Amino acid sequence: MTYCTEDKKMSSDGGKKQFWKRNTAKVPGSIQHVYGAQHPPFDPLLHANLIKAGNKPPSMSTPGKPKKATTFQEFESITSDAWDVGDDDDELLAMAAQNLNIEVVMETANKVIENHSKLQEQRQQRQDDMLKPEEKEEEEAREEDVDERGEEEEEEEAAETTAELSFSFERLPHSDSRLVKSHSEAPIGSPKVLAEERAALQRQQSLPHRPVIPLVARMADQNTSGTPAMTEREAFRLDKFRQLLAGPNTDLEELRKLSWSGIPRQVRPITWKLLSGYLPANAERRASTLQRKRQEYFGFIEQYYDSRNDEHHQDTYRQIHIDIPRMSPESLVLQPKVTEIFERILFIWAIRHPASGYVQGINDLVTPFFVVYVFEYIEEEVENFDVSSLQEEVLRNIEADSFWCMSKLLDGIQDNYTFAQPGIQRKVKALEELVSRIDETVHRHMQQYEVEYLQFAFRWMNNLLMRELPLRCTIRLWDTYQAEPEGFSHFHLYVCAAFLVHWRKEILEEKDFQGLMILLQNLPTMHWGNEEVSVLLAEAYRLKFAFADAPNHYKR
Repeated sequence: MTYCTEDKKMSSDGGKKQFWKRNTAKVPGSIQHVYGAQHPPFDPLLHANLIKAGNKPPSMSTPGKPKKATTFQEFESITSDAWDVGDDDDELLAMAAQNLNIEVVMETANKVIENHSKLQEQRQQRQDDMLKPEEKEEEEAREEDVDERGEEEEEEEAAETTAELSFSFERLPHSDSRLVKSHSEAPIGSPKVLAEERAALQRQQSLPHRPVIPLVARMADQNTSGTPAMTEREAFRLDKFRQLLAGPNTDLEELRKLSWSGIPRQVRPITWKLLSGYLPANAERRASTLQRKRQEYFGFIEQYYDSRNDEHHQDTYRQIHIDIPRMSPESLVLQPKVTEIFERILFIWAIRHPASGYVQGINDLVTPFFVVYVFEYIEEEVENFDVSSLQEEVLRNIEADSFWCMSKLLDGIQDNYTFAQPGIQRKVKALEELVSRIDETVHRHMQQYEVEYLQFAFRWMNNLLMRELPLRCTIRLWDTYQAEPEGFSHFHLYVCAAFLVHWRKEILEEKDFQGLMILLQNLPTMHWGNEEVSVLLAEAYRLKFAFADAPNHYKR
């Protein structure tokens, strides 16, 4: 009887333990993992071969379409991100050369060489005419003495020139459709090959220069042309912002209208604090409000932060500690001082919001606020700036302001991070219905290859497109989100729809599940700037105007 009772007790305890072990992912307040959250936006210059039609990476499984994933968890368990870092400079040059008509190239090259030879002969003729008769005789004698040596030197120079050209274009196709891989394979001394290689050199020089766009720098002014100079229009807008903010009571409605098209860097910190509701519109109350809220935040630190190693909280703190190094820009977040600040902000928020706790993806939402509020105190670019060089009081202010503004943001979208994440599921479903109405071809194409919206749009909703766009673009996007009513919770849906349809051509070129997933999870936005984001927002506003007040328009 005793054994039976003990066995039953052990069975009951084992069942409880097994239940919690089996269902830990579904316990409210537990840590939720987000697929693909550790990866930065896709750089098309490094991974062009991943999105090029017809160049698919080999599948690790048997041929044919993969099994349709009915849930996000199933998809996560059978799918892994594909990365293939390579240098495509030679490939681009080869593609450019293949598109040239070889007859046109040869004709143009021969004309260039012929004109050059004529110019050389004319110059030599003028020099001969200017020489005196005695000097002519001496020159002719000197030429006869060194005739053989001169011919040898010319041959050596021609060989060196040919070798250099062939080495620079060792992957370019030649007239016999053979790739030159080394010096020894290059046909030295052939005028036809020299002409072709000179034409290829001209072609290379005509290729557009790739601008170097920093990850965070010049976020207010940066566009794809790489010209940060302030235009007359931008100076006028900055003046309007300053006039509006200088008043005793800021007109928030007017500030929202002005901010919708972007906020100048110089006034972005104060504008974000006002639009998020962190600061009051009354200028006299702002200093006291900042002092009170900052003291309140550091009161939370004293009250809660020491409990991070307690049994109930150590898993949350450990996950935060793991996720922060995966964030971008690495040059910023990997600084020990910044890591420490982010850990405190995220842990305090998780402790104070037990309904959701810490969820992977929330960590990304701190970065834009932190970067913008750092710019309030520095002039140089943040990616190369040592944050620890700031005064301790300044760092405390930045930390507290970032915490409260992130909290204001999350208050509007907290159902994205509660148990089962119902907010995200609703938004993904709404995105699918919206895309099916605005671009049925794209919708049916993804259905044909069994691509579920949850498989790629989950991250779009969970991270607010921060993993799809460079940080400079995210900050510009958030200018409008702050200005738009329910920008993060409602307008974001239309931005995602416009973002998906923007890649219509690339999506329709992919003809299998794997290619579509690689594209949709690694969209080539690394060199996006203000111009691209402004176009995206304009299209999103058009969609909102057409569908927001008439939801039945996008329901079948």
